[in-house]
Amino acid sequence: MKKLILILMIIGGLNWGLVGFFNYNLVSSIFGANLVIISRIVYALVGLASIVGITFLFRDERQQHA
Repeated sequence: MKKLILILMIIGGLNWGLVGFFNYNLVSSIFGANLVIISRIVYALVGLASIVGITFLFRDERQQHA
């Protein structure tokens, strides 16, 4: 689950980087205008993954390995 969250966060970060540097939205380009709902689902999943990913900052990894 942790790897999936990180993958989604990386996809979101790469997409934002492409938008910021080149004004190119990869997610919209992949799914096109006909599949707007799928693009919104991808954005929602990336957002949820980021919210869960915030908790990684506050976890004490030493306690999980004990």
